[in-house]
Amino acid sequence: MHDINFIRKQPQDFDKAMGRRGLTPQSPEILKLDEERRAAQTELQKLQAERNAKKSGGNAQALMDEVTALKNRMDDLASREKTLAESLNQHLASLPNILADDVPDGADEHGNVEVRKHGTPRADKTPEHFEIGEKLGLMDFETAAKMSGARFVILSSGLARLERALAQFMLDTHTQEHGFTEISPPLLVNDQTMFGTGQLPKFAEEQFRTTRGDWLIPTSEVPLTNIVAEMIVEEETLPRRYTAFTPCFRQEAGAAGKDTRGMIRQHQFYKVEMVAITTPETSAAEQERMVGCAETVLKKLGIPYRTIVLCSGDTGFGARKTYDIEVWLPGQGRYREISSVSNCWDFQARRMNARCRAKGAKDTRFVHTLNGSGVAVGRALIAVMENYYDPADDGIVVPDVLRPYMGGLAKIKN
Repeated sequence: MHDINFIRKQPQDFDKAMGRRGLTPQSPEILKLDEERRAAQTELQKLQAERNAKKSGGNAQALMDEVTALKNRMDDLASREKTLAESLNQHLASLPNILADDVPDGADEHGNVEVRKHGTPRADKTPEHFEIGEKLGLMDFETAAKMSGARFVILSSGLARLERALAQFMLDTHTQEHGFTEISPPLLVNDQTMFGTGQLPKFAEEQFRTTRGDWLIPTSEVPLTNIVAEMIVEEETLPRRYTAFTPCFRQEAGAAGKDTRGMIRQHQFYKVEMVAITTPETSAAEQERMVGCAETVLKKLGIPYRTIVLCSGDTGFGARKTYDIEVWLPGQGRYREISSVSNCWDFQARRMNARCRAKGAKDTRFVHTLNGSGVAVGRALIAVMENYYDPADDGIVVPDVLRPYMGGLAKIKN
């Protein structure tokens, strides 16, 4: 959501910001709706004052008729003001966040800029994860498809335990080393909660909805961020850092023909999420910290990765700036995204009405919200399978850091 006062004062700057997103100037339509709405509000206030004056002027029938006529005009104006306000809010809610100045310009993913690399990619090409999993007899797409359709999988035995071990390892790392509070949030949320983090109304077709109108969460960012919705948070309690391990549900509506085999892109997957609520002054540093938290997970796992900053054409709707972390997958011979860490600034906070207040102060201001995968469990499983694949027996060596979570198991074999 955007600050209407900023658009009133600096319409050209706002249009320039939207231009970086590939949009035509938006301020003319916004300011037209805003002017009409405010004119209706002003006229309504005048009529209210006039009606009050006439009501106190006597009980003559003529005055009563005038009061009735004023009331009818006021009802019409109130209805018009409400319609204009809804149109204005819908327009503002449909527009993406303003990008940070240091986000590189670019049309698509080819404009992203590499920040750093860590680790040496495995030189030999391994089988892809689904080939490894099916050969071990521990990854079953066919039976899952019978139950649920495409883009689902059944993991069993060693791979099922490895998935769980990864999640537990990530949660322990973030809670014990990085200062996050573990949360077990609802998996079903309402319209307002989805609106607060920007999934609605723009991305409704990408979500799963129940017959009673709830939404299955596409990421635990949604409930974690909304913990502070409609709240005034004391600034001395910030930053608030939350982490959760949950299933995530996505329609993958625009993924036709993409990653049709394997676990890269599924309707149901698991993720360990990180969310931070901060003051405006600290959000930039918090984003760098969160990137470091996600990178630590991959360093401990011994998986090569690279970190990139997304360009203007590839940055998500609600983000002001995003870093992607991509792991090396030797089965594909390329890097693939495993974490996105975004600073949303006050974009989500305005939609949620989440504010903070300094100690002793009366005024409030909007918090800044950040989110990031810490990391995607399914894709971490893929990365471990391919990077730790042993061609001698088609087994998967268990990374040292995961062995305590695997009961000491050193290798997953058929």
